[in-house]
Amino acid sequence: MNRFFRGVNWVMCALFLLSVVVQWNDPDPVRWMAIYGAAFAICLVLAIRGRIPAAAPLSVMAVAVAWSLATMGGGPAVNAYSHMFDAWEMKSLPVEEAREATGLLIVGVWMIVIVVAQRRGVGKK
Repeated sequence: MNRFFRGVNWVMCALFLLSVVVQWNDPDPVRWMAIYGAAFAICLVLAIRGRIPAAAPLSVMAVAVAWSLATMGGGPAVNAYSHMFDAWEMKSLPVEEAREATGLLIVGVWMIVIVVAQRRGVGKK
């Protein structure tokens, strides 16, 4: 389990870094690069050091989940989520908002996984 968790954390680290890189062409890249960059940094520190203070992932989780809920509340209809993968480019604003809200939830969920795993001792060297 230990090696498995660390391996999955490295995968998430790579995915968050990729998320940072693909934001360059976004109309508002800085805020997206910041949230994905924070998630990347937390995963990288955890992967290298084997531990990170819980306040760091909890803070990123709080921002990501609040931002996601705000996006969901004022944005995409439920059917927009079924069209998230129809095309890579921006198909419509509701589909783009569904993608953004989902990306933020992924960040939030992984930050919670990190905190829970550390409390259970899963990620220790």
